[in-house]
Amino acid sequence: MSEPTPEPVAFGERVRVLRTRRGMSQVILAGLLGKSPSWVKAIEGGRLKTPGLPMVLRLAEVLRVRNLSELTGDVSTPADLFVGPGHPRLPEVRAAVDAFPMTGSDREAPAPEHLRARLARAWAARHSAPNHREVVGQLLPGLIRDAQAAARQAPTAPDRRRAQAVLAEVYSLSQFFLAYQPDSALLWRVAERGMVAAQESEDPHAFGTAAWLTAEAHRDAAHYDGADGVTRAALAYLEPQLADADNNVRAIAGSLQVAAGFTAARRGDTGTAWGWWDKADRTAGQLPKSYYHPVTSFSRAIMGAHAVTFAVELHAGGESVRQATKADAQGIPSRPRRARHRIEEARAYHLDGKSEAALETLAKAHENAPETLAYNGYARRILLEETEAKAPERRRRASELAVRMGVLGA
Repeated sequence: MSEPTPEPVAFGERVRVLRTRRGMSQVILAGLLGKSPSWVKAIEGGRLKTPGLPMVLRLAEVLRVRNLSELTGDVSTPADLFVGPGHPRLPEVRAAVDAFPMTGSDREAPAPEHLRARLARAWAARHSAPNHREVVGQLLPGLIRDAQAAARQAPTAPDRRRAQAVLAEVYSLSQFFLAYQPDSALLWRVAERGMVAAQESEDPHAFGTAAWLTAEAHRDAAHYDGADGVTRAALAYLEPQLADADNNVRAIAGSLQVAAGFTAARRGDTGTAWGWWDKADRTAGQLPKSYYHPVTSFSRAIMGAHAVTFAVELHAGGESVRQATKADAQGIPSRPRRARHRIEEARAYHLDGKSEAALETLAKAHENAPETLAYNGYARRILLEETEAKAPERRRRASELAVRMGVLGA
């Protein structure tokens, strides 16, 4: 006797399961969607039919659904929203991360100072290149192998701590390359190794940077409690040292303050989110006007961009557009970070019903750094939604940009 075919899980039940998994109440979800709690209750209870594509995509964004089939149940048309394409350099980077040759077979490792100079050039190349993943992907395998060897071969305890600090930052650069690629296990492996190396280094800046990236990974996976735990623990360690700290340590503390606010905004906690933004803004004000953190981009110039992101994450349409008009995109020296800010501006315009402005801003992001756009789930969501727009010109513009991004086939 054959087993009975299980009943498919209804759309509303999928929404309920995903919402509770994210720790959201119906009230919070409704607020993030711009709907009433009774609407959410009716959707989850099956009293309202499955909404149209724009609302399905918005639900996917708010619930951090990486593949639409998780929400719709339709496995015949999978669509990865928050996972970009696998970069051609990914296998080489993965092989370098996974290779641990025995000490006796190592070639002589470069000095930590030499590695740090190479690393500085790699960060500079990342910030200046439109195809930054390609550039970083070329440099990472050699950097990873040499930094691992330097940590193994360090002759004294101080040398080992210096080498571990460099290795931690190499893993930080690796996380930027691996983010939103289809190998989350590798990303987490690198994040964990980065934290271990940073702790071994006893270097506050290395530790703060590793913690910031680990919190980012937690938040992107919708592990909000994990993100909060990492940021708060790192800040508790760093803040007593800030009075005598250099600019890099002060900046990484500011980055962690932003991260705490970002997580609060993702949860829909408006007061806590803006409270953290205010604290980070005061930290930024203590830095020189021209300062720009090479890893997190923390600076005076970036705080306007963070304000846009906070408002968008809180789904405050009018406020997000107001912040977008205030922010100075040209003051952000990093091409990929400037492109990401343009995407956040596009989210603001789209949230406020200004679809033409959103498409125009995404086109600017593509000019800044095409690879940033190609790997960004929010950009993908906006373009997919606009390819279904009623206005023919909007459909055409969205389709053309989606083809250039690789979201749609030519």
